[in-house]
Amino acid sequence: MSTTNDPTKKADESPPPSTAPPAGDMENQVPVSWTVSGIVRRWKREDLLKRGSFGLRGLALLFSILAFIIMASNNHRDWQKFNNYEEYRYVVAIAIISTLYTGGQALRQAREFSTGKQLLSERNLALVDFFGDQIVAYLLISAASSAVPLTNRMREGADNIFTDSSTAAISMEFLAFFALAFSAMISGYKLSNRSYI
Repeated sequence: MSTTNDPTKKADESPPPSTAPPAGDMENQVPVSWTVSGIVRRWKREDLLKRGSFGLRGLALLFSILAFIIMASNNHRDWQKFNNYEEYRYVVAIAIISTLYTGGQALRQAREFSTGKQLLSERNLALVDFFGDQIVAYLLISAASSAVPLTNRMREGADNIFTDSSTAAISMEFLAFFALAFSAMISGYKLSNRSYI
């Protein structure tokens, strides 16, 4: 019979060396193919977010320019001039601010796409995008909302080209607001997923 206290048996029957990692490390191991595909998915998602933000800002720029042009050219006879009404002057002023902001952001993003270089650090850029989009979107909805009651009162008395042009400009500001609001949501998502904040 063999006993376990025999010293000659211990040296001959040592357990074979283990090639598998310890059981505790199994949770932390990720196959290489999953890691590469995860990185590629992240790059595609970030690229989609950048292009989506660029497209939304381009739409906001288009709608802001249209709101400005329509309202600024809304000069007809006597009382039918946009400059006679404070609400319409506010619509024009905010359309100009929105056009400058969205135009600047679109140019910046187009430059980044073409050169691959950023003007600001990633953190500052994320903050400027997030707060800029939100502030300008708030101003757009504020201006459009302030002009709606005046236009509705005028349309009750007379429905003419002046009120139709005013309505079109206000509609363009609402559309610019929606585009910038979605852009602000993308900026907020990008900001919340950064590790440096």
